[in-house]
Amino acid sequence: MDQLHSDRFVDKSPGEVCATLLDEGQYLCSPRTMYRILASAQEVRERRDQLKHPVYTKPELLATGPNQVWSWDITKLLGPEKWTYFYLYVIIDIFSRYVVGWMVATRESAALASRLVWETCLKQGLPNDHNLIIHSDRGAPMKSKLLAQLLADLGITKSFSRPQVSNDNPFSESHFKTLKYHPGFPGRFGCIEDARGHCGPFFDWYNDEHRHSGIEMLTPAMLHYGRADEILAARYNVLQAAYLARPERFVKGEPRVAQAPTAVWINPPGTVPAAPESTVITTAQVSQTY
Repeated sequence: MDQLHSDRFVDKSPGEVCATLLDEGQYLCSPRTMYRILASAQEVRERRDQLKHPVYTKPELLATGPNQVWSWDITKLLGPEKWTYFYLYVIIDIFSRYVVGWMVATRESAALASRLVWETCLKQGLPNDHNLIIHSDRGAPMKSKLLAQLLADLGITKSFSRPQVSNDNPFSESHFKTLKYHPGFPGRFGCIEDARGHCGPFFDWYNDEHRHSGIEMLTPAMLHYGRADEILAARYNVLQAAYLARPERFVKGEPRVAQAPTAVWINPPGTVPAAPESTVITTAQVSQTY
């Protein structure tokens, strides 16, 4: 027991202790006997020093309007040759699904990420005291001190996913799937100008033309810039006129138009109270909304 408690053997297994002593020309007992000695003292456990992983809190984020919670991530675009990549940075508003900022670069960089966040805030006209949360995974640019300092200066709250939990950042993950499964997406890009030339029209289409099933078949721009109620009301008027003209065609009765979403969650708490005649989008539904 004294040998097992010594400084050089305190974090070694009985097999290592026995082998070391044998190499030094000494035999005390077999490894099995050492285990019995340790068991008698209730010390049969992991003896080696091990890293203790911190307990990460599940992010619970709520957006009830545009520019309250942004989600951002970086994805790789295949370059002209094997093992060559371009890096696409995308910031998306989780409430409206509007892509508020994007950039294609040749590397992942904290400086580039900071510049994109700064320029996106300016483009959206956000003051320094705006109550904005930016959510991301735990990649190196996301956790960098340079970006953290910028967010602090702008009064922006940072939020991070738990390690290896893709559901904590569902909006960015689903958006990248929409990008890469779009019929016009090429397998590879010949140069960075090709990548930028493809992404520009794609994001214009996505923001201004794409009818999004998760936001009542509105385009992200309609919801982001406050035109949703007007458009849904116009849809209702068209349906109402059709119903009054030919009611027999509507077998389920008078048609209704769903209201625009009023709350969007990342990881909602146990129960989410729903406001009357409102739509609440949760993480579990995101994979079906793109």
